[in-house]
Amino acid sequence: MNEAQPDIYLNGQFLRPEEGKISVMDRGFLFGDGVYEVIPCYAGRLFRLEHHLQRLDSSLHAIHMTNPLSTAEWQAILQRLIQQLPGTDQSVYLQITRGSTGKRDHAIPKEIQPTLFAMTQPAIYPDEASLTNGVKAITLQDNRWHRCNIKAITLLANVLLRSEAMDHGASEAILIRDGQAVEGATSNIFIVKKQRIITPPKSEHLLPGITRDLVLELAGQQGMPFEESAISEQALNEADEIWLTSSSKEVMAVVELNGQRVGNGKPGPIYSQIANHYQAYKNLLRKGSTL
Repeated sequence: MNEAQPDIYLNGQFLRPEEGKISVMDRGFLFGDGVYEVIPCYAGRLFRLEHHLQRLDSSLHAIHMTNPLSTAEWQAILQRLIQQLPGTDQSVYLQITRGSTGKRDHAIPKEIQPTLFAMTQPAIYPDEASLTNGVKAITLQDNRWHRCNIKAITLLANVLLRSEAMDHGASEAILIRDGQAVEGATSNIFIVKKQRIITPPKSEHLLPGITRDLVLELAGQQGMPFEESAISEQALNEADEIWLTSSSKEVMAVVELNGQRVGNGKPGPIYSQIANHYQAYKNLLRKGSTL
């Protein structure tokens, strides 16, 4: 088996990637009519699978679909995929589109067979310099739609926002909507002010991140003060620390925002504590001690 390109899962079959075929009339291809999840895997153990599948169910419900598979069925599929890369940290991707009716029509059909796709690949982590020294970010106006809590495959707005950030020499765009910082183009956001951790509350304007939720759990377990409340653009600019969280970024410090230093221009002490607790959680997961 070619470890560089593990088999994929598509509609009940495990196939070589080049063998996977879908109809050009699939609504995911034509309309971006579908949802997805990205699930980290450490030492053969899926990271918070139940949480990810719950979020998948929420996204499906929001687009008037139901999950075609049970948790046990998804687990069996994903376990077979990750067994192809033993001993490797992985990033597992699964996607459900509404399927194909053989014609292009905006109206949602009453009966249609969804397209199910899943794959795995070696995890791609931020480089050591970014984790040690932090990254740069800029703020941009949030020009996305109003259902950002749905993990939809229609990501063009996020792609363009992230691309604009990178054109400015930044790693991420922190998005501003109605004067409030809501999330990054590809991440959730946290700030620290006077040793208090703050992240925006869940709403239709941001994705309910699994890593975000874990960071709050870890803060609570360690007795670190935190709250979920709105972050104004001014509060963002005056923050002592700014963090980004996602499945791929994990927890990352922003040390420069719009060309201005955040704090002293280095990852802050609260960030360092949370990052250490997060890595400790991962190590426990590798040993099978947590989910």
